[in-house]
Amino acid sequence: MIARIQIVWTLALVLGPLVWLVVLWPHSPAWALGGVVAGWVVFALVMGLQFVLMHAANRSDPAPRASAAQVWHAWWIEMGVALTVFCWRQPFRSRSIPDWLPASPTGQRGVVLVHGFLCNRGLWLPWMGRLRADGHAYVAVNLEPVFGSIDDYPAIIDDAVRRVAQATGMAPVVIGHSMGGLATRAWLRACQADARVHHIITLGTPHGGTWLGRFSRSANGRQMQLGSEWVRQLRTTEPPARASLFTCWHSNCDNIVFPTSTAALAGADNRLVEGVAHVEMALDPGVMRECLDLIAQDGV
Repeated sequence: MIARIQIVWTLALVLGPLVWLVVLWPHSPAWALGGVVAGWVVFALVMGLQFVLMHAANRSDPAPRASAAQVWHAWWIEMGVALTVFCWRQPFRSRSIPDWLPASPTGQRGVVLVHGFLCNRGLWLPWMGRLRADGHAYVAVNLEPVFGSIDDYPAIIDDAVRRVAQATGMAPVVIGHSMGGLATRAWLRACQADARVHHIITLGTPHGGTWLGRFSRSANGRQMQLGSEWVRQLRTTEPPARASLFTCWHSNCDNIVFPTSTAALAGADNRLVEGVAHVEMALDPGVMRECLDLIAQDGV
């Protein structure tokens, strides 16, 4: 579903300015070009507002606050990353690389990839070739319904974990970006599946909710509000030892999940990466390299 929505959105982004140019150019080239430029300016400002709010909210957060230069750089990079992910990979390329479950075990641990809000498996395309080259079986899920409750997703994750474990003979590593980390925690709660997973890595997951969640009207968006009842109940139902299964990456330039420390989980291996924005975190070469190193370690 999210691919279809983003196809429509992308076509509107492309065709809208094109129609504007064709209609207005004969009358006023300046207005024609100005309208196209204005559209890009609005996009940059909306994205920039997220970073302004994030930087302000992080004033009182215990994590090291980003410098102005880091914020500017993260904003610039995230605009390009967002266009690549939301206007190309997810709407048009999400099925271009299939899951890989080799007929014979490779001796390497498998991986389940769980995307976040408004995403699909296309987010993980850069990971898939690397995982296969290293011999790691993988399944990248699509979480649906897109705007449903996070509690709707455990069955999808459970099926992926089962398939990867059957292909490898080992409990897999689960990697969740953003809401995907919360969906993984919901799966652990619903299925009492601690013994069926080797390790869980979260990237920019709002473990404590996020300040921006107050603006969402979807079921899963409301659940991700800062300090929401759903987040509190999830935390109180988890056994203390469960956090040791987690490595949680969080950033002081995350423009979606903030304040910064909301993406950390008490008792987990929390790792701060500085100057990296929200979607960028799932594709950052340094973060990806360390995650792949963790997956390759038998005793993560």
